[in-house]
Formats: sequence, C-alpha cells, structure tokens
Amino acid sequence: MKAAIYNPYLDTVGGGERYTMTVASVLEKNGWDVDIVWDDPSIIQTLGDRLGIDLSGVNVVFDIGRGARYDFIFWLTDGSIPMLFGKRNVLHFQTPFHNVGGRSLLNKAKLAKISKVVCNSKFTKGFIDKEYGVDSAVIYPPVSVSEFRPAKKENLIIAVGRFSRLQQAKRQDVLIKVFKKMQDGGLKGWKLAVIGGSEVGGTSFVKELRESAKGYPIEILENLPFEEVKKFYAKAKIFWSAAGFGIDEQKNPEKVEHFGITTVEAMSAGCVPIVFAGGGHKETVKDGKNGFLWNTNEKLAASTSNVINDRKLADQVLMAAAKDAKRFAESRFEKEILELAA
Repeated sequence: MKAAIYNPYLDTVGGGERYTMTVASVLEKNGWDVDIVWDDPSIIQTLGDRLGIDLSGVNVVFDIGRGARYDFIFWLTDGSIPMLFGKRNVLHFQTPFHNVGGRSLLNKAKLAKISKVVCNSKFTKGFIDKEYGVDSAVIYPPVSVSEFRPAKKENLIIAVGRFSRLQQAKRQDVLIKVFKKMQDGGLKGWKLAVIGGSEVGGTSFVKELRESAKGYPIEILENLPFEEVKKFYAKAKIFWSAAGFGIDEQKNPEKVEHFGITTVEAMSAGCVPIVFAGGGHKETVKDGKNGFLWNTNEKLAASTSNVINDRKLADQVLMAAAKDAKRFAESRFEKEILELAA
C-alpha cells in the first residue's frame, strides 16, 4: 500500500509538522510505503532531530501530481482545496480558515474527490465546517505522553512555542513582561526558560526578547533538539502559554492556539499548565482542575503565585493534569489514523 503526505510548512517544524510526520511514521510502521512531498531530502534529518520522530523509513519526493498512484493521501491544506485522484484522500485543517470563499463551486467540485475532512480540534472544526460546508472529523494531535516524565523539579517556569510574529504569534513578549513584573514585586529564586524554534520573521523577534530579558533570570533558548526540550519539561514546575493573547478569536481565529500540543506535553511531564484562555486551550485545560486559564496579565501572575505558594493545590492539579493528558496519547492517534486510511 502506498501513501503520500503533504505539508507545505515542513521547515517551520511546529505542531502541524509533528501531526503530519506522526501520520507518516504510523503508516510506515504498519507496512505502508510512505512518500513525503518536499523539495529537499535533508528535511528528514531536520524533522527527526527537532521532533524526535523516526522517519528513516519514509521517502522524500518532489511532486505527486494528482496522486493517482496512491492508495492514501493525507494533505495538510493552506486553505485551498487540492484536486486529488488517490484512492482515499484526506484533507487536514490545522488552521480555522474563514472568509476565504470556501463554498465556491470549484471548491465543491474538488471536495467531491475528498474522502474525509479532518480537523485538529473542535475549535478548528467549528470554523471549517461553516466556511466549507463540510462535516469534518476531529482527530486530536498525537502527544508522546509516555515519553514525558517528571524529574527532580526546580523553581522553573517554561514556555515552549515557535518564535514568530507571523500568523500565530505565541506572545513570548507578554510572558517575559509578566515574569519581570513578578520578579520586581518580590518573586525570588525562580527562573523562566522561553524555548522555541525560529523561522522567517523570528530572528529579529528573538533578539528583542533577549534584550528585554537582560538582567533577569530568563533564558531564551532557540532551536533546541527535542531531547533537550524534554529535559526542561521534566524539571519545570510550571508551564506558561500566551498564544492568542490580545486576539478576538471570533474575528481572527487563525491567530490563537488551535490545539496546543506543548500544553499536553507539559501536563504529562508534571508541569502545572497556566495558559491563555483561548482557542484549543479550552479543550485541554479545565480551569482550577487540571490547570489554569487566564485572560489578563494580572490573572496570569495571580494564578502563578497561587501555584507557587500552595503546594496542596499544585499537587491536586498535577494529578488531574497527568490523568487527562493520557487521552491525547499516540496510541489513540495511531488507531484513528489507521481507521482513516483503511
């Protein structure tokens, strides 16, 4: 059986890339001959190092045409609808596109060749179904929950997310601002590590973050191998995310967190998640139960202080977080992908 995986953003190496490359890995492990569409074979090494996924058994091809020779095509879309002629064609939306003319006659004709539309969260599904007139399935992203284990914990807060000012900003600048204010207000003995991959538009932003962090116990860590990122998860007590801060998610849903893989990774590793109350975060974090949601800088600081000062509260949240993270395990994802490809 032959499969093709298409993702136009592979070199950004983010959550969408983990999703599609796990699809490739699952299929290859189960006997499929898998082609990844890209113009440079070295992408396999980059993806393997940064994502921690074994892709040694897959092929890289420049083009698949209309895909007629494939039994299964998994296509991550940039909002456009491809014309595919594989035996089974799955169109995957990572982004809640809207106001893009999704119900045009041409799109309807192309969608007739699509076997299934899949979204990464209920948040994304809500916009996609309305925009394109489809009834998509939700397959949550895969999280290697078994690979994340708490180690000896330090007084460390981490934030993990792409460094970018492009479509979906993770707003690390907000987190640095809040941490500095907490330090100035008397928080001692704690550090903040801001970890992420850089891309086009990210380099100058990283320089600005480094400049802003000067004089404070803040590390800006760029393009770390996945194994190193896991070590930070293991020793951190708290996980922060500001993705979606300052955005009206109904007007600009593409700019908030569509799911939040790093949040689930943190939950698995024994970090208390304190994340912005927007987008997919509301599907993984239940405020006050397995983590905390915030919508103002003051709420972020207050929730963090509560976790730091109330060990009993932190332990209760951590137990719930570890349990809830398991529902996003790779084993669940593998089962759903194999059913999709059958």
